[in-house]
Amino acid sequence: MLKKPVYVEKIGGSSMASFKDVLENIFKRKNGGNEYHPYGRVFIVSAYAGVTDMLLENKKTKKPGVFKHFVRRTGFEKSLKKVLQHLKNENLKLSKIGLERQEANEFIENYFESLMQLLHDLDSIMSSGYMLRENILHVTREILASVGEVHSAYNTAMILRQHGIKAVFVDLSGLHDPSELSINDRIKKGLQNINFASELPILSGYVKGLEGIMREFDRGYSDVTFGKTAFILHPKEAILHKEFHLSSADPGIVGEEQAMPVGRTNYDVADQLADVGMEAIHPKVSKMLEKKKIPLRIKNTFEPEHTGTFINNDYRGERHRIEIITGTKDVIILEVHDPSMVGVVGFDRDLSHLIAEQKVSYLLKTTNANTISQLLWEKDCSSKLYAKLKKKYYLVTKKQVAVICVIGTNIAFPGVMAQATLALSEKKISILVVSQSARQVNMQFVIERKHYELAVRTLHESFMSNLNNAKKPCPVKF
Repeated sequence: MLKKPVYVEKIGGSSMASFKDVLENIFKRKNGGNEYHPYGRVFIVSAYAGVTDMLLENKKTKKPGVFKHFVRRTGFEKSLKKVLQHLKNENLKLSKIGLERQEANEFIENYFESLMQLLHDLDSIMSSGYMLRENILHVTREILASVGEVHSAYNTAMILRQHGIKAVFVDLSGLHDPSELSINDRIKKGLQNINFASELPILSGYVKGLEGIMREFDRGYSDVTFGKTAFILHPKEAILHKEFHLSSADPGIVGEEQAMPVGRTNYDVADQLADVGMEAIHPKVSKMLEKKKIPLRIKNTFEPEHTGTFINNDYRGERHRIEIITGTKDVIILEVHDPSMVGVVGFDRDLSHLIAEQKVSYLLKTTNANTISQLLWEKDCSSKLYAKLKKKYYLVTKKQVAVICVIGTNIAFPGVMAQATLALSEKKISILVVSQSARQVNMQFVIERKHYELAVRTLHESFMSNLNNAKKPCPVKF
């Protein structure tokens, strides 16, 4: 009996929405002409694409889901019934590849019956005024978040059993288990009787715990389940299955033919990506894996033969090369100019404290004798913060901008900064602010927002054409 699995793997929501491909490319993938051995693995699955948006709110458009209707008391029952019908429609589609539709419908209907009763109870308690509304809403959001992952995990285990794989559904939602457990203890309890040598556990991406998994991580909770499961089991490798490769740049900007899988990198680079919103994995989750020295592999579900990108603690490119060009347009540059700051100890500290009071963090900071420039997320820079700064300092300005990042594990070579600035200048792109630490893993260029896409294409073409070898996959053994 295996005491622990060799791999802990997570399948993202967009991949789950194409479950026929998931079945063939991940669970039943051929390897050297032989059927891929399904055991010695643990899977965490996300909800099918769009389901959590229906339950909470649309991540991009903010269109209200069941939770928003519960908050506003505008008839959450109707929206919850729509979600149930949507899940049953998913069951109908999946019946073509092995799902026992009637059984699956009964399972989800029973789950929703318990869910509806619980939400009515919470609504009544909130009306009574005996508990803080904020606490009740937090619990409600937790409960609703669990639904999609329970549905997809149950279905996955059932389909796999129909295909001859001894899959075990592990419900971590706790809807029917009142045990007061931490997140880690609930995961351990769910796996305690699994024989990894002959059973394939399928875990729901949501875990009920005393800490409240959404309190800190919100919509990143399934990544947290993945990270904590790997942290507990310490497998040989953690694998993320996504609908895309971790690429040298956004294929939507540089073109799919030009964007190349990164191949190899380290957790330091993963942190740089997360800092500008391009999360290969939630940064706090990557810290769990990094601490235990568990390597992470990011694979494209739809290119199963490609070994993807391998991330570990120690990797540093053998030769100088840029690995990724990325950035964001959702930022502003906030500049504080004050003649009185020259030589004053603690001026920067006081400014940072004032900004931190508004729960705002910066992406980069540059200073000179009398000016401090900070790059902030535009959504965080409220009129209240701006008014406070203007009241305190001599001159405060803000400007909508973009930031471009040139990232890699080994980019400290002579002329790299010159090459980047020359490439941008040839396209008439002015650099407003530039930043690079002595560690030299990330060069950051703040530019006019209108030039963002052009700048990404320009730097990608300049560096990737002669430095990258990322199309060459790294070897992997299963």
